[in-house]
Order: sequence, then structure tokens, then C-alpha cells
Amino acid sequence: MPIATTASVNGQLLPARSSLMGWLAVVSVMLGIFAIVTTEILPIGLLTSIGSSFTVSDGMAGLMMTMPGFLAALAAPLVTAATARFDRRLMLCAFMLLLALANFLAAAAPDYSLVLISRIMVGVTIGGFWSIGAGLAERLVPPASVGRATAVIFSAVPLGSVLGVPTGTLIGDLAGWRTAFTVMGALTVGVLVMLFLLVPPLPPVQATRLGVLGGMLRGVNTRFALLLTFLVVLAHFGTYTYVTPFLEQVTHAGGGLITAFLLLYGAGGILGNFLGGAWVARYPRTVFGLAAGLIAAVTLLLPALGRWDAGALILLIVWGIAYGAVPVASQSWFSKAAPHAPEAASVLFTASFQATFAMGALVGGVVLDRTSPSTVMLLGGCTAVLMVLAIGARFAERLPDTDCRERP
Repeated sequence: MPIATTASVNGQLLPARSSLMGWLAVVSVMLGIFAIVTTEILPIGLLTSIGSSFTVSDGMAGLMMTMPGFLAALAAPLVTAATARFDRRLMLCAFMLLLALANFLAAAAPDYSLVLISRIMVGVTIGGFWSIGAGLAERLVPPASVGRATAVIFSAVPLGSVLGVPTGTLIGDLAGWRTAFTVMGALTVGVLVMLFLLVPPLPPVQATRLGVLGGMLRGVNTRFALLLTFLVVLAHFGTYTYVTPFLEQVTHAGGGLITAFLLLYGAGGILGNFLGGAWVARYPRTVFGLAAGLIAAVTLLLPALGRWDAGALILLIVWGIAYGAVPVASQSWFSKAAPHAPEAASVLFTASFQATFAMGALVGGVVLDRTSPSTVMLLGGCTAVLMVLAIGARFAERLPDTDCRERP
């Protein structure tokens, strides 16, 4: 039986649990983020069916993606600072309860306004849970296992795509979109129980104050991380949010085929997540730049090659691999920019990621309602190209370190 010892976090000694219990806690946090990611992007596969239920356009239905992102961007710094002195396990459980209530509200909503209220609740959950949970690995497992534990936690992002969204879309096709949200609510309750039973008490060891975040924003590396995250996330969610209308109107794919396409996209995302996690520590700019370059290539080619099922499928798999590396690459850049304040770095990562996510969904919806899905893809591709140019210009005259590790 593993013997518990003590661990130091930010200079404070904390009791360490057995390796097995620590990894069970990591899995619980991962499942919490999986539930959040799945709930957040679930409307992508159900967009047209939800919109038709309330007689709203695809662009208006895209508000279900926009609102959580903006609320998460606000909640990340405000909620994290306001709850800085509360036990982190207690806060994780509270946010998971809020997410369950949001799913059940969406499932029972008689009009679209209540669906949007449920999405506000989702946004608050995202901002709070992500900011706390993303940096917990070092408090749950031994130092030698922190890297692997962080990769496990972040694997929830592509898993939400490979399992959550296609499964939710399938349930929506078979039993209606309300049933998909009901099932998601039940799953969230199960995750809440796991968090309560498996995550140890986590008293705060370093209060995250708004002043700390302001100081970080004055750093050149932090601002550049914000720029890169803004461009690549804007490009991705300005297009991927409306991939279902594209597949319906341009590829002319049916509901079952779209579900299969999204499933394979998510499988590519899992591969991209682990490849990015394995390489980002040594080659941060290469991983980030390559991911953006592939997203640019896919979205620029989709209007031409996406007219055929095979072309759309191949491009979606490549897209999944590329985007799978984005969250871990972005989080890595923020962490390297502020190694002395890991929770504050997670807050900035979450806030910037979610704000841009929301902006991308909003801009994409406006463009979609006024033009076509193909135009949305082309504009997203151009935005991703700007990210590649930005990272290339910044490091054009900088060489890798002597140990072959790139500087961010």
C-alpha cells in the first residue's frame, strides 16, 4: 500500500495522499472538465434542431455558444478572486451543482430566453471551475507525475468532442435535443458525487487577487500569449461553431453522417492533445504555429473540398488533430509567462480563451446570417493565417536554445 507523505505547494506543507487516491482525484477533476466542455459545445451538434424548436435562425441559435464564453471570461477573474479563501474542493462541487441545474433548466425550457439563462449558468461554471481545476495537478499527485496528471486533466477537452458532442447529437437525433440535455444533467450529478468523495480538502494556499492579474498583463510574454490565443481561438470557434450548417448545406450530409464526422473529428482531437502535450514543453512555438497553420489550411480548403463527403471527412480529422493541441499549447504559454502564480495564469488562460470563444461564435453567427457557411470558413482561415504570421514575425530572428528547447 502506498504510504502518504507530505508535499509542498507554494512553500506550504500539505498532507499528500496515496498515489492511487491522488490519481482518482485527478480523474474526477478531468471528468468535471469533460462535463463542462461537453455542456458548453453540445449545442454545436444540436444547433439547427434547437433553433427550429424556437423558430430562431442559426445565427441567433449561436448565442448559446456566445453567452457562456463571455460570462466565463468575466467569471474567471471575479469568481476566483471572490472565492480565494474558500476550500477549492468545496468550490469545485458548487460549480458542478450549478452545471447540473443549468442542464436540467435547458432541457425543460419552454422558450428560448430560458435556454439562454441556462447558458449564463454554464458560463459562470466554466470560469470558476476551469480557473481552479486546471492548475490542481501539483496538489493531487507527486511532483514527478504532475506533467502526466496535467495532460490527463486537459484530455477532457478533446474527449468532450470525441464522446460528448457526437453522443449528444446522436441522442438528439433519436430522442430530441431536450433528452440530450437531461442525460448531460444526470452525468453531471454523477461527477459531482465523485468530486465530493474522491477529491481531498484543498484549502487555498495562495489567494489570487485582481491586482496580481493586472501585474501579469504588464508582461510582454503574457500579452503575446493573449494575442496568439485570441487569433487561433477566434479562427477556430468562428468556424467550428457552424460546422453543422456547413455539413448540411454544402456537403449535404445527413444527420447520421454528421454524427460520424464529429466523432472522427473528436478522435483526431484526442491524438492532437497528446501529441501537443508531449512536444509543447520542448517546441512551444512550433506546436502552436503548426496547429494554427493546419486550422488555416483546413478552413480555407473546406469550401472547395468539403463539397464531397471524403474531402470533408479528411479535413475534419486534420482539423481535430490541429485544434487538440491548442488548449495545452495556450495554457503552457501562460504558465511559462507566470511560473510564480499558477492559478493566476490559469485565470488569464480561461478568461482569454472563453472571451475569444464567445466572440468567434458571435462574429461567425453574424457572418453566417448575412452570407454563407463557406464564407464563414474562409474568414476563419484568414484569421488563423494572421496567427501564423504573428508567431513567425516574433521569432524570425530567434534561434532555439542550445539544448534544442524553444523559448516561448
